[in-house]
Order: sequence, then C-alpha cells, then structure tokens
Amino acid sequence: MSDPDISVVICVYTEDRWEDILAAVSSVRAQSYPALETLLVVDHNPALLERLTKEYKEATGVRVLANAGPRGLSAGRNTGIAASYGEVIAFLDDDAVAERDWLRRFAEGYADPKVMAVGGRTMPIWASGRRPDWFPEEFDWVVGCTYRGLPTGRVRVRNVLGGNASFRRTAFDAAGGFATGIGRDGDKRPLGCEETELCIRLTRARPDAVLLIDDRAVIHHRVPEIREHFGYFRTRAYAEGLSKALVARSVGAGKGLESERRYTTRVLPAGIARGLRDALLARPGGAGRAGAIVTGVLTAAGGYVVGSVRARRGGAAFAVAGIEDGPGHRSAPADGGGS
Repeated sequence: MSDPDISVVICVYTEDRWEDILAAVSSVRAQSYPALETLLVVDHNPALLERLTKEYKEATGVRVLANAGPRGLSAGRNTGIAASYGEVIAFLDDDAVAERDWLRRFAEGYADPKVMAVGGRTMPIWASGRRPDWFPEEFDWVVGCTYRGLPTGRVRVRNVLGGNASFRRTAFDAAGGFATGIGRDGDKRPLGCEETELCIRLTRARPDAVLLIDDRAVIHHRVPEIREHFGYFRTRAYAEGLSKALVARSVGAGKGLESERRYTTRVLPAGIARGLRDALLARPGGAGRAGAIVTGVLTAAGGYVVGSVRARRGGAAFAVAGIEDGPGHRSAPADGGGS
C-alpha cells in the first residue's frame, strides 16, 4: 500500500499564542515525512485571521481559513477536514510542537487498511520548568498530555487523544465529523472528550476499524502557568465529568466509560499507593499526589452526575453533522447524534 498524503490541521483562536502557533507550524514544515499541507483554522477571530494570512501569504503548503461553523474546537476541526486534500488528516494543538518523525510514525500505522486512526504521545512542557510536586502523572490528561496508565508501544485503543491524532479520511465518511457542544469553546469551561465520542461512533459504524496509539509519534505540549495550579486541576476534572456524561448520552455508558472503569479501579489506586509510599519515605509531594488523585476522582464523578442530570432534562445539547462540501469529500451525518 502506498504511503498516504497527510494534511495537518491546527485550530487556533487567540493571538496570545502567536509564538506558539508559529512554532507549531514550523515543526510541521520540518517533518521527515513531509505534510501535503498545513491548514490553520481560525476560530472566529478576525484580527488573528488577518495576521496569520499576512504571515503565511507567501508560504508554500500553508493555508489560513476561518472556522465555517459555530465557535469551538470541534467545528474548527470539521472545517479543516472539509478543506483538506489528504488521504489522512492529522491534528496538532496550537501550543504544541511535533518531533521530526511525528508524521512518519502516523504514516506507518496506515499500512494496514483497517486502521482508521493513529494517535501519539504528548509530553508536557511545564511553564515553571518542572512538574509540580503534587501533580500526579495519572492526571496528565488535565493538561492535554499522555497520562500514566495508557499502554506503551504501538497498541490498539478505544480512542486516540485529540491534540495528537490522525484519522483516515474515510473515517469521517463513515461516522461524520466531530460533535459540536462537547469539546472546548474558546475560553469557556475546559470541556473535552470530543475525540472519544467520535472514535466510539466510528467503531460502531465500522466494526472492523482499528484505532492505534504509537508512542513514538511524539509532540511536546506547552502547559501555561495557570494550569499548574490546583484550582485549574479541579475545574478541568469537573469539566471532564460533564463531558463524559455527554459521551455516555451519545454512545451509551457501557462503551462510553469502558476505559474509565479500568483507569479508576486499577491505575488510580496504584497511584494513590505510590503517593502514600513516597510520603512515608519523605519524598516531595507524595501526600499531595495521593490527595490530588482522590480529589480528581471525586470532582470528576460530581461533574458526571451533574452532566447526566442535565442531559436527562435536555439541558445539554450537542450535534453530530456530516462534513460540509470541500475539496476532499463530503461525509454523511452519523446516526445517533443528539441536538
């Protein structure tokens, strides 16, 4: 099977990340496996759209376009998918840089025609220069990074993680695009899980689909100083619970919480035990890490309960739509989406 052409989509929304955006694009342009194109999708920010258009006016292989849907990360990604030409569409966060072989590792995964998605490993770059002593590795998903408990190597998974992921174009033909109303929306509550919902929907539409994570496909994700604080940790954990409730509403609690059950019954108890052991050995942050894990679980559970109640009352809305007409394709809306 020939090597796939890969389009890279980077969704951006604020000029505060200007230097990060430039670094992200530079890391894509330096890949050992060249991208077919890089698409910068600007989320309802005319000033940033104009500035980026001027910046990349003469750049080969870089296109700047406006989010054609409602505000938010999911609609921005859907805009990028519709405008792209590649057989595979990869997604990179606007505050991350990819290692040189990032796209090469993705491309290798698609040698098997059954593979519909390939994700990678995301490493944190802490603003303070080091991980806070109290911050448990089991909760690195709070800052958008790969967390302790995920399998290593190149392995089959239920879902990839959205900031470092790729999908075969035909995956969107089968399942539709990212659901709006689940993921992030500018500076509002830090929701997530839109890639989880899509991946579960994809495997329902294509039961033979294989989804992989290859931990050699590495990106480095900047963690701003505000996200190193315990207040953000609690806010993000609560938002994750809200998001999981929406995922469960879309695909059912059985599949929607399948991986989470193993995580909460095996990975987190082991993390608490390590933290308490480190505390007994007078190692820095041991008790804090154990306490953060307990707090994170309880806070996420609270968010899930609130989100489930809202969903039953019809107060939480999301929608799954087909990808709009673009140069690459048009996909059909997926069954089962709520609105």
